[in-house]
Amino acid sequence: MRTPLILILVCILVWSGAGCGYTTKALISSKFKTIHVSNFQNRIDITKETDSSRKYKIYQPLLETDITRSVIDRFIFDGNLRINKEEDADLVLIGNLTDFRRDVLRYTEDEEEVEEYRISITVDLTLINKDKELLWEETGFIGDATYFVSGPDAKSEAVAVNEAVEDLARRVVERVIEEW
Repeated sequence: MRTPLILILVCILVWSGAGCGYTTKALISSKFKTIHVSNFQNRIDITKETDSSRKYKIYQPLLETDITRSVIDRFIFDGNLRINKEEDADLVLIGNLTDFRRDVLRYTEDEEEVEEYRISITVDLTLINKDKELLWEETGFIGDATYFVSGPDAKSEAVAVNEAVEDLARRVVERVIEEW
């Protein structure tokens, strides 16, 4: 009676230890060791009309600088690629800030005031190697964050913008490192 129970427990232990094969290791080629992150350029056309609820696009001053710094910091934190000067780097990441949006997600019950917003930051990305060959290009890459303007979970728009920049940086580094 005891032997079958022990055998079943051992089988369960071995089976659960096998896992499902999921990994988060870098899938980038081992020939790439360094990367240069070019300064993101602000390509938001603030004079362009958007829709009936907003006449013009909103602009967050120096957002492109914050994005560049955050992406570099995220590569340093990740550790799979070292930051280097453009002329010495195996890879070069080029980014353009194309949109910054603040969209209403929720109104108060009386629908007179906004209760929650979403901040969305959109960039276009290009990754090239040291021979200036295009490895990939992606448009409309988004990082976002939400925030409440009142209540126990309230935070400022500036905090939400920082969170959206960090979310974007995390996604950019994942896109470069992990080829899903």
